[in-house]
Amino acid sequence: MTIIAAADGSALGNPGPAGWAWYVDEEHWACGGWAHGTNNMGELTGVLDLLQQTAHLDEDLLVYCDSRYAIDSITKWMPGWKRKGWKKADGKPVMNVEIMKALDAAMRPNVRFEWVKGHAGHELNEAADKLANAAAASWKLGVAPDPGPGYSGTGVAEAARGGAHAAYAPTVIEPEPDLFGQVVMTDEEQVVALERSLLTDEVRRDPAAVAGLLHPDWSEIGASGRVWTREELLSEIAPLKEETSLDVVSIERLAPGAILLLWRSVSVSGSSLRSSLWLRAGHTWVQRFHQGTPEA
Repeated sequence: MTIIAAADGSALGNPGPAGWAWYVDEEHWACGGWAHGTNNMGELTGVLDLLQQTAHLDEDLLVYCDSRYAIDSITKWMPGWKRKGWKKADGKPVMNVEIMKALDAAMRPNVRFEWVKGHAGHELNEAADKLANAAAASWKLGVAPDPGPGYSGTGVAEAARGGAHAAYAPTVIEPEPDLFGQVVMTDEEQVVALERSLLTDEVRRDPAAVAGLLHPDWSEIGASGRVWTREELLSEIAPLKEETSLDVVSIERLAPGAILLLWRSVSVSGSSLRSSLWLRAGHTWVQRFHQGTPEA
């Protein structure tokens, strides 16, 4: 039997709030990140955590990655780096060397990698991408994401729930000390914070970050009356032309996993009443529908 997984990473700003994730199925996934990190750190750490959490299992492991950097680092370049004292051919130090060393220690013969194109509909890659983006978005808010169920029996998943991965957290960029306390937000507060993040230039400049906040079946009826699909929005998303504020009108829990947020957007051009439906997606919330109506 072979365990088939995908691993991915994300960074808002690169460097900036960063996330990593791996996904096998609904019962076996994990994610994490840092308040300040890079996309490559996320890509590598997603693989590392997967290797460590499956180390006690006898099954072969197939890992899908959309990062050639991560795959080539592990399968092609690492032996040469080790021989040269973890230096590249030009004599410069290897980037992310501590994560590389941990990967070297965690690798085993029954693990193989395959590259897949990102954002191309690969089911496992899309799931890992969504988790990594959501983790980065959580760290942007100063909230450590739910680390996920992982694989039981390793001690790794349990360590991750403490806010840092005991096996390698000291060797990578750590969250700011005040974030280790993990700000506790209600679901309603988290939804408002995620909605606000969709108005920021930092998020809107990164379609991958926006994708992590939108349900796969997302749609919108814009203030102009245009009906948007998720794919259309991601292809055209850009920073807002005017600074826009979000004023909460009301927030209502429609069901345990559904919250309706009514809010008012205000800019120099005018104001609009907006409604956003947010659905729980495992450890976080994603927007399922949005509508805007200009105020007279």
